[in-house]
Amino acid sequence: MAYILVVDDDDIVAEHAAQVLINAGHACGWVSDAQAALQVLSHRKPDLILLDQNMPGESGTTMLRRLRNSPRFYDIPVVMLTGVHGIKDEQVAYYNGAQDYIRKPFSEKMLVFRIRQVLRSREARARHLRRAQITDLAEEPVLGTAPSRMI
Repeated sequence: MAYILVVDDDDIVAEHAAQVLINAGHACGWVSDAQAALQVLSHRKPDLILLDQNMPGESGTTMLRRLRNSPRFYDIPVVMLTGVHGIKDEQVAYYNGAQDYIRKPFSEKMLVFRIRQVLRSREARARHLRRAQITDLAEEPVLGTAPSRMI
């Protein structure tokens, strides 16, 4: 189970996406704009953000850039959810750091599948990083001992 924040100015879409993800076993909340999302982020860091690309006020693209430049939130996976169908918009989303891009209207099964894929990718990355840190610690020489040499 993951905590997912849905950010979409269309309340019907946001509520529907949240309900689909809740039915899939995730904890999920939704807000209607970037300012409300930043307010939520000040209290709780979600495991993933499902972010509408085009919103009034601060756009999803701008919010994504803000997250990627934040020392606290740079690593939150973001999946863009948008009604925009241009390839250029998709490329911009990936360039700015989105992990995936889902077009509206979305299939419920595809939404759940893609969210699970992004979450699994994050879990695998975390396991890989922990394993690398353990390996690095194991390879560090103990103080006062000389490193062994292979001949």
